[in-house]
Amino acid sequence: MTTAIPVTMRDTDAAIIVRSVRDPECFAEVFDRYYVPLHGFLARRLGQTLADDLASETFLVAFARRDRYDAAYPDARPWLYGIASNLIARHHRAEQRRYRALARVAADESTEDHNDQIVGRLDARARQRPLAAALAGIAQGDRDVLLLVAWAELTSEEAGQALGIPAGTARSRLHRARKQLRTALTNTTS
Repeated sequence: MTTAIPVTMRDTDAAIIVRSVRDPECFAEVFDRYYVPLHGFLARRLGQTLADDLASETFLVAFARRDRYDAAYPDARPWLYGIASNLIARHHRAEQRRYRALARVAADESTEDHNDQIVGRLDARARQRPLAAALAGIAQGDRDVLLLVAWAELTSEEAGQALGIPAGTARSRLHRARKQLRTALTNTTS
């Protein structure tokens, strides 16, 4: 009789994934660690409804491919965000429509008595439309790297790993995307 090795918070993602090949229930730890931030990233990109579906699909794909995970990488975030990015590519048109819609939305949502919050919300709303328009105008590959770095908090190297591109290419795409955003946002505030 084999005794299961207890999963602790100190276990690397790689150790948990490798163990989950023998004991599939172990994979729940990876799910618990990353579902919320991954879902948040997907919701920012595609909206709540698609985020629910794609977050679940991301973990289904990861679970099905766990036997092929490269244990040389202790952190599974780039792997999971790579799977999610591939699923997003399939939903690219929905993402484009979302950014275009955000760019058109009027900033007329009513606010209530909280003066400090009102100022912050108005400033954020004023920037939302030009930001969404700028994001819609960036090439998909550049946008993917930018949003993995900005919203998923991956490094450019991890974003490259997630997308299956060299780290140098990821850095170039990130630089180009930031430059385009900066230019677009500077032009709208001038």
